[in-house]
Amino acid sequence: MHAVGIFTQLLIQLADLAAGFFAALFVLRFILQWTGAPFRNPIGRFVITLTDWGVLPLRRIVPGLRGLDLASLVMAWLVETASLVLVLAIVGALAGGGDLIALAFVAGFIETLRMVVYVIIGATLGLVVLSWVNPYAPLAPVFNAVAQPFLRPFQRLVPPIAGIDLSPLFLLLVLQLMLGLLASLKMATLGLGL
Repeated sequence: MHAVGIFTQLLIQLADLAAGFFAALFVLRFILQWTGAPFRNPIGRFVITLTDWGVLPLRRIVPGLRGLDLASLVMAWLVETASLVLVLAIVGALAGGGDLIALAFVAGFIETLRMVVYVIIGATLGLVVLSWVNPYAPLAPVFNAVAQPFLRPFQRLVPPIAGIDLSPLFLLLVLQLMLGLLASLKMATLGLGL
């Protein structure tokens, strides 16, 4: 019986890991396109190569909006929702009815928002590290393009102190608060308590 529990946990972790990886790629594709980041770099090519399979067919159904590639966001949402449905099926919770599937779509949307926050956190940390180590690295424009729209409001409010830009610190603080709020919202949506 204990081996079944371990196997179930392993399946759940694999589903969560795979969904998180692909959802992050779809979100990153959307943000790179939205910010006008260059795609002619290893990150851009990697993202395009691993997301074309889902985005290109979905574009026939989900049109863009004012130049935004909504198919990428919808794919992230569908991947997160499919992962949640799979996890619910693994633990046997889907036997209760279709209400959980509807809640999985809502929770999948919340999880997609969390993935957006994670991508912004990653880009901000990457930008900060590169600014210290090598601001002219080939990937610096990508990190800058992704993080800068979110840093700009904080840069207006928090002036540099002794030439050091503290806006990433404040952005990361706000993003961490958002992650906590979204995690609580997801748990409440699935009825798992806070």
